[in-house]
Amino acid sequence: MPLDTSTYSLAGLRTDGRRWNELRRIHGQISTQAAADGSSYFEMGQTKIICTVHGPSEGRRTGGGGGRDQSNSARIDTEISIAGFSGVDRKRRNRNDKRVQEMCHTVSSAFSSTLFTHLYPHSSISITLHVLSQDGSLLAACLNAATLALVDAGVPMSDYVAACTTGSTGSYASNDEEADPLLDLNGVEEQELPFMTIGASGGEDRVNVLIMETKVQMVRLEAMISVGFDGCRQIRGILDEIVRAHGKKVLEARVN
Repeated sequence: MPLDTSTYSLAGLRTDGRRWNELRRIHGQISTQAAADGSSYFEMGQTKIICTVHGPSEGRRTGGGGGRDQSNSARIDTEISIAGFSGVDRKRRNRNDKRVQEMCHTVSSAFSSTLFTHLYPHSSISITLHVLSQDGSLLAACLNAATLALVDAGVPMSDYVAACTTGSTGSYASNDEEADPLLDLNGVEEQELPFMTIGASGGEDRVNVLIMETKVQMVRLEAMISVGFDGCRQIRGILDEIVRAHGKKVLEARVN
């Protein structure tokens, strides 16, 4: 059944009760897995992710010469596991799935320019993401969960990588140049509307990720990117609050 986009106006509400520039409920925790060097649990609406980080550790031996990794900076390896019960279609995606491989490459690339990998030559950093539930903004939630887990692991980085989705109220076929932008799309909205995922870091909105797999008129693009950057700034503030709250809790436990 097509999504009724008639409710999408700057004065109206979306199907889940939010206004056009509102984020869904965001919840995060740090140090959820004691066996990992760093771990996190992150929720963006009904999208729920568990992330674990191992490393930096000595690089694995390569097959040809039998020696260790000779690179001058740490290698970032990402693995994403999507549970079969996480989506409506109940489809289980394995690690060789093209979509999963693309997301793994995106996560690794996003953090390669943010982490101080040059401090750990001949090493590897492993990021493992488990998708428990998905309802839109899957890649953005994975990036946010990985940021928290990397902070917990103590891996030096220049800034948080905060990500969100942004979309437009009109489909490409409608050719509506006056369509309004939307922030943080849910699963139903992503199926019907054009959207992109933006990941940014730093106070100057340095772009780490910008992915769009749907068509949209060029005149809508600027508004979508502007709203996306604003959403990234909001999420960065939320991530910072989660990290500070965890740090305060750890300090209080040590003092007492």
